[in-house]
Amino acid sequence: MNGIWLLSLMLTVAAFDAVLSCKQSHATALAQIKSVNIGIASSGGCSNRNTPTCTSLEQVNCNSINCLKVLKTSSGCALTVTGGTEVGHAGGTLSHYNGYKIDVSLNACINSYITNQFTFIGNRGDGAAQYRAGSGNIYAKEGNHWDITFSAAC
Repeated sequence: MNGIWLLSLMLTVAAFDAVLSCKQSHATALAQIKSVNIGIASSGGCSNRNTPTCTSLEQVNCNSINCLKVLKTSSGCALTVTGGTEVGHAGGTLSHYNGYKIDVSLNACINSYITNQFTFIGNRGDGAAQYRAGSGNIYAKEGNHWDITFSAAC
């Protein structure tokens, strides 16, 4: 019986790892977010991952896109992506560049949804207020956007 439990646990971990390590092209991710009416904006009007003024979804984690879609449908709010996997963000394992983080612009609806539905966990070192969803994903309110870390499945 312990062998079956262990095998089940190993398969669950492998499946979870596969979901988190799945990557999407910009075009595929863009089609996914547009399918639920999530917009995208770029100060540079471009999507080149190697240009910091662009907004790119190239090599974004499949889980990040899935969680963004869940946020859209569960909140009912308008969402606009303003930051993705392009260079120019802070580094680290759970970084924008590695596909874990997506920025969305502020608006009254999403601000209210995040602050009322998720748990306030304190301010980051830079002063950004942080909220944790039940999934474990973290939402940090930076100056003009939400910096969202999708490190857990939704």
